Amino acid sequence: MSTVFLGTTDFAVAVLERLARSEAHRPALVVTRPDRPSGRGRHLSSPPVAQAARELGLELAQPERVNAPESVERIARAQPSEVIVCAFGALIAEPLLSAHETLNVHPSLLPRWRGAAPVERAIIAGDARTGVSIMRLTAGLDAGPVCAVVSESIRAEDTYGTLAERLRERGGELLIEVLDRRARGEALEFREQDDAQATYAEKIVAADRVLDPLAPAVEVERVVRALHPYIGARAALADGTMIGVHRAALASEHSASAAPGIFEREERLMLACSPGELELLRVTPPGGHEMDGAAYLRGHVLRGRS
Repeated sequence: MSTVFLGTTDFAVAVLERLARSEAHRPALVVTRPDRPSGRGRHLSSPPVAQAARELGLELAQPERVNAPESVERIARAQPSEVIVCAFGALIAEPLLSAHETLNVHPSLLPRWRGAAPVERAIIAGDARTGVSIMRLTAGLDAGPVCAVVSESIRAEDTYGTLAERLRERGGELLIEVLDRRARGEALEFREQDDAQATYAEKIVAADRVLDPLAPAVEVERVVRALHPYIGARAALADGTMIGVHRAALASEHSASAAPGIFEREERLMLACSPGELELLRVTPPGGHEMDGAAYLRGHVLRGRS
């Protein structure tokens, strides 16, 4: 028996590492996306899974198109008993989709939050719980039948970083449990999802990063946490300048002292919302470094409120 693993992101790395530590399920082949130019210098950069596969001494393939005949053939040569997909970032189509038993490790309680950004959208929505589901991959987006689920609470202080770290570990352990059951000859029980209960976790785009002071402060604070640390939220000053916002705390849920926007109060950097107020605790000015709100105010003059 052998396993082929398809993944790309940091989330997938943790699952891959858990498989690699397992003698029974160590991947015979890892498939990820090609290296791409990134950064200001536009130097070629490898996906996190590619870097991890090299460090783990695993055989690696980076096809331009995973569904191309040569890629399908490369995967077939590994003779996988199952193909594992986790945060791969490209749709698996025929004939690859039907060629092997394919399990997808997805960080949500399906059918809640199908799609590209389930962890971020769960925090933004104020969900009390999320989790990891393991399902059989089908042509529908994250719509396949589910064979295993683990639940995880979303804590009041959770950011994307802290929640995703726990989900990575839970997902890796759950996957090993599923593969061990199959190796013992146990039949996996798959449950069809209720499509009527499905929600779509749209990809985070530039507009999602901009904090909306016309929204309630409790919702804006969740956006800050959902985008920290890897994307980051932004807030507009009165002149339209954008500052990065990394941490914020709810100062008032039900009222604001005046019109929505950023202001200074007693050496605290504040964002008035509608309703409520946030204190902006950690920010980054344009072209600058991350700093606390008080340090930012020492070098900038803002409108004040009592």
